[in-house]
Amino acid sequence: MIDFNNLSRRRLLQAMALAPLMFAFPALSASPNSSKGHTDLDRIIALEWLPVELLIALGVMPMGVADIHNYGLWVKEPQLAPSVIEIGQRTAPNMELMQQMNPSLLVISQGYGPKASQLELIGPVLSVTANDGSGHPLQQAIHSLNKLADFLGLQDRAERHLAQYQQVLTQTRESLKSAAERPVLLFSFLDKRHVLIFGEGCLLQEVMSDVGLTNAWNGERNYWGSVTVGIERLASINNARALCFDHGSEDILAEVAKTPLWQSLPFVRQNQLSVVPAVWFYGATLCAMRFCHILSATLGKPV
Repeated sequence: MIDFNNLSRRRLLQAMALAPLMFAFPALSASPNSSKGHTDLDRIIALEWLPVELLIALGVMPMGVADIHNYGLWVKEPQLAPSVIEIGQRTAPNMELMQQMNPSLLVISQGYGPKASQLELIGPVLSVTANDGSGHPLQQAIHSLNKLADFLGLQDRAERHLAQYQQVLTQTRESLKSAAERPVLLFSFLDKRHVLIFGEGCLLQEVMSDVGLTNAWNGERNYWGSVTVGIERLASINNARALCFDHGSEDILAEVAKTPLWQSLPFVRQNQLSVVPAVWFYGATLCAMRFCHILSATLGKPV
């Protein structure tokens, strides 16, 4: 969860719209009028980005998705089909439009966006969990994938996808053997003074542990395994590779790069910084696989 203190208004509003809720709420269940294995797969709406990813992992392209513009900026992959309909914001979708679309199922993330009771007036609702507080959001996402696959009668697809995911982990671990000795710092810019750092308890950390990498950040963290800090805190990170995720922050980085503070950072002076494509920090196995490919492409060779 992002700490919103002292962010610029534009980035603050954007971050508030993007970040999942920190707290878990009681689980919701599918509406009684939905039937396991008999949902029209062409008419499913995903109101949050985790359900989008889970559906695509099962070979199902959602009919409607919320906040497609920011999805392209912060998630990027898996890509949405041109036919996918924009249904409004994730926290405030267009209820009238969704009703007109007559979905066979609406998939939501637990504790985020409209209540199931509101959506049940439109169609059957299924909730998946993004984070159960265990510190293993990726494992929770895999549980959610299996829950969705079981509901849709697509467990065979889930099994094939998870086998592919394990294969990618194995290949990535092999490709990064030479990079395993140096810790890796993961961060993304929020504004010209603050970055979001990813540590123990986040999806990215789970992947790094699975492929044999060590996180350079040993400081504080929140429910989601991330923390917002001032850029000056990065000066304490020594002898590390640094990966900066690009979420439309090119202008911020260009301006910050001119400052003496930035130029004095150890990983900048040592030419150990790489700006890499966006990965959705609150995703599931497809985002984890994308991160694996980025790690192999970036750390599997010298800077």
